[in-house]
Amino acid sequence: MNRDTSSEDMVLRVLYCGIDHTDLHQIRGELISNTKYPMIPVHEVVGEVIELGSDVKKFSLGDIVGVGGIVGSCGECSLCKSNLEQYCSQRILPYNDIYKDGTPTQGGFSSNMVVHQRFAVKIPEKLAPEQAAPLLCAGVTAYSPLKQWMGSNKNVQGGIMGLGGVGHLGVKIAKAMGHHVTVISSSNKKRKEAMEDLNADVFLVSTDEDEMRKAANSLDYILDTVPVFHPLQSYLSLLKTQGKFILVGAPQQPLEIQAGVMIAGNKTVTGSFIGSMKDVQELLDFWAGKGMTTMIEVVKMSYVNKAFERMEKNDVRYRFVLDVAGSNLE
Repeated sequence: MNRDTSSEDMVLRVLYCGIDHTDLHQIRGELISNTKYPMIPVHEVVGEVIELGSDVKKFSLGDIVGVGGIVGSCGECSLCKSNLEQYCSQRILPYNDIYKDGTPTQGGFSSNMVVHQRFAVKIPEKLAPEQAAPLLCAGVTAYSPLKQWMGSNKNVQGGIMGLGGVGHLGVKIAKAMGHHVTVISSSNKKRKEAMEDLNADVFLVSTDEDEMRKAANSLDYILDTVPVFHPLQSYLSLLKTQGKFILVGAPQQPLEIQAGVMIAGNKTVTGSFIGSMKDVQELLDFWAGKGMTTMIEVVKMSYVNKAFERMEKNDVRYRFVLDVAGSNLE
């Protein structure tokens, strides 16, 4: 296990966990925060509760629960008390971080995991555990910024950039919210999967100047999930007045914008970091209530290195999920 238990902790038997580019970058030590070895990575963890602390009231033995992008915070600041704990300056990440007692956090590549009850969510009975895993980080990364348009009485016009792990879930979530969804891509390669597999309404090729010109001032928001450097200026022209450009991908290089188009159109460039625990539970319930499915490839732990290689080449539609409980971890 990753640490000793306290009265509000639970021990989970890890069943499944998703993997994403953040895990790969952490393993290689490519992120700003220095990777600390030895390290047990992965954060989209689904497990069965097998032990409860004496003060755990939210869960019962045998519950299937999820652990996402954070496993701790101060619990006292205004952010923590406003369901914005993911922005707490003392947030604790699921691995490559330090708990309050000084022990290192360790992720889902293990048979068991300890988690505080506040940082776990209940997986709905209608949702298969392996289906839930990608929602715990990638899914809520899209859901959290998009829910501000949920229940809108107007015809919301949304744009999604990037069709990877986060982007494809963004399309599915936006469609389920009733948005008119435009997938924006640099080439025609993903047109078929965007339109047929994900049921997008429009596919826009950003390198086609005529298409881009016709689509100007048409979108209420753009969710940018692209994790590598790309110029923003041409995409900002797609936004309506007061439109929002939401960054959830994290390129390592600085991004540039021209102030004029922002000022003249009262447009906003903003960022969003995963989601709160409340957001995660909302998404799981929303997803299960609508009978939605994630598009995953389930593999054993023995395949994990190959899975990382394929993921780096975008050779997965759209998310690998590791069957930890069904793998030989000896």
